[in-house]
Amino acid sequence: MRKLKVLWLSFTLSAICFAATPPTETDDAARIIQAALQPSTLESNLRRLTDEVGGRVPGTPAMQRAIDWGVQMFKAAGADSVHTEEFTIPYSWSEGATEMTVSATGTALDPKLAHVPKVEFRVRCVSIAWAPALASVKHVPVVDVGGGSPADFAKAGDISGKIVLVHSVVLKTWNDLFAEYANAPPVITAAVKGKAKAIAFMATREHDILYRHTNSNEGEIDRIPQVLVAREDGERISRLLASGYPVRANLSIPNQIGGPIQTANVIAEIKGSEKPGEFVILGAHLDSWELGTGALDNGCNAALVVDALRAIKASGLQPRRSIRFILFSGEEEGLLGSRAYSIAHRPELDKAAGVIIWDAGTGKTTGFADGGRNDVLNTGKRLIAPLQQFGLTELKTDMEWGTDHFDFMMEGVPTFVADQEEANYLENYHAVSDTYDKVDFTQLKKHVAEAAEFSFALANLPEKIGPRFTRAQIEQSMRETNSVEMFKAFGLWDAWERGHLGREK
Repeated sequence: MRKLKVLWLSFTLSAICFAATPPTETDDAARIIQAALQPSTLESNLRRLTDEVGGRVPGTPAMQRAIDWGVQMFKAAGADSVHTEEFTIPYSWSEGATEMTVSATGTALDPKLAHVPKVEFRVRCVSIAWAPALASVKHVPVVDVGGGSPADFAKAGDISGKIVLVHSVVLKTWNDLFAEYANAPPVITAAVKGKAKAIAFMATREHDILYRHTNSNEGEIDRIPQVLVAREDGERISRLLASGYPVRANLSIPNQIGGPIQTANVIAEIKGSEKPGEFVILGAHLDSWELGTGALDNGCNAALVVDALRAIKASGLQPRRSIRFILFSGEEEGLLGSRAYSIAHRPELDKAAGVIIWDAGTGKTTGFADGGRNDVLNTGKRLIAPLQQFGLTELKTDMEWGTDHFDFMMEGVPTFVADQEEANYLENYHAVSDTYDKVDFTQLKKHVAEAAEFSFALANLPEKIGPRFTRAQIEQSMRETNSVEMFKAFGLWDAWERGHLGREK
């Protein structure tokens, strides 16, 4: 009897599971995945973007060539339509020939030494992006402020007219990276308040790897000159200071800053068969910093978006809703392209059926963060079930910041950000080493299948996966997911409360 009961329960659960996943949905997923895994121009497309176009900062000729690349690639992939949408960034910025040298003399700790030789060396460094220029200054005192906490600044004493050296930890995890961004604003505030001449942030990467960050949030020019110094040089300066050597620096940061610039997002579309006015967005940012060639961040995922369009077209299937494939510009300067798009298209966001973003190199996708949406969990898990073969199994109610889903999430649209393993992403992030040879194409091809299947499945649901949240519902999600502190840490909470961020009050 118990055995029969178990068999009946097993049969019933199987029937329920079968009913929860319509056969056509499963068939469509298999068909799209198969098309996605077929040979394509993915590798050559990315080689053209990275090796031939190179690093892509908005306002530069390289960025315009990247936009042209996007238009050409989408057309070649078979898009129903392709167009660009321009927006304005308030300032242009480019680095000049940043130079820093240090000299130090000290007191002999060993009484047998009659003379302590002068120490001189050139510091390997780059300017922080969108930081102001600094005309050449000579023999400026350097002071060590440790990690930059209030206690560290208090211990350092008077910093007026000095260069403050800020320590960091070696980058190993996603949390380390987020901390690097979160720690910078209070350091900048303290340095400005203390009237420091400039800030020298110690790199979080070893082996002299330099990279480009910005501490500007909305494309504005920052409050104080800043450089990133090679970790080994920064630690050498710190040891000299700790050994009693007064250290002085010659520093020149001849950044070139101009007025407003125009750049553009690239948008391709597959038109929906039944509800063409409703749409899903599959996106990635096209721009990059220019020290490397922007392969992992984020050229590989720009190429992914193009290849996902190709795969859906190659499958012969047409979704109920339209799918918009968007390559955003200005992400590195503060998510400017996706913000411009979300604001320009605000009147139609009630018709948005979901936004999917990839922005973390080619580490294996483990799941998605759904922007704090409990209401989409069950359906979302069903839609990603065919992707378990690639190890993609999780759907989490996390609210994340730092890539192009953010403004859509704050407008109440269901969003899905690919969660990925670190792989080789962090050490090459924004760095001179972010080049084509770092891309894992075997894994990237799987990501194409994941992106194509999930975006098609979202667009093909009989009803949208979830409604557009109201402002009150968005804030409720922020509190339920314990995200308020994150918003405060990144300086976003005040903008939200004033109504300058997110869905209109």
